[in-house]
Amino acid sequence: MRCCVRDACCLSVPIAPLYVRRNRRTAVRDYADRVRIPTTLTTDRLTLRPWRDDDVDFAFDLYSRWEVARFLGRTPAVMTDRVEAERRIARLRALEDDLRAFRVVELAGTPVGTVMLQPIPASGPEPLRPSGDTEIGWHFHPEHWGHGYAAEAARALLTAALADLPRVVAVTYPDNAASQRVCERIGMRRLGPTDAYYNVRMELFEASATEESGADTPPEGS
Repeated sequence: MRCCVRDACCLSVPIAPLYVRRNRRTAVRDYADRVRIPTTLTTDRLTLRPWRDDDVDFAFDLYSRWEVARFLGRTPAVMTDRVEAERRIARLRALEDDLRAFRVVELAGTPVGTVMLQPIPASGPEPLRPSGDTEIGWHFHPEHWGHGYAAEAARALLTAALADLPRVVAVTYPDNAASQRVCERIGMRRLGPTDAYYNVRMELFEASATEESGADTPPEGS
């Protein structure tokens, strides 16, 4: 299960060097609000917690699988060694700030997937510039597909995000039906095809703070 055309550590779309640095200083100008995601979120079955150095084996196992990598980036590629996994984790931890949240999803202490919240760049001349929107995404291990974990974890993160943000979007490739179903299950509205982000034509979903987010009960956070 995977949603997110761009993954924050394997950028196949050039992003402006100031994209991270400038937005950290001017979040209110470039993005409607800052987002304060609790360090840990819990649901009935899952725990969403920050990445750790000892997640290397999980990251490599997850991203070395074509069924996960096939929908990531304009030129999908599987992870080929543990060094890439170590670098990915280091980048995610460095990127974490008041505009971004990256969480490992655990089931009874075992990592089963990831969820993320991050600014999404607008289409246009490369390097791409901020769009002003924030996207939610998820990547789950194939062994744990079909149990509702992606929807449960994404719903928790979306609920937390909409406490601060007026709007959250998700984008998927047109043939990524599984992630489109997750978007609908967590209460996001399908807006149809768009080419507004990444210079790629995708299916766009949105959730707003003024509408039902799809969460039955707020997640617990700490």
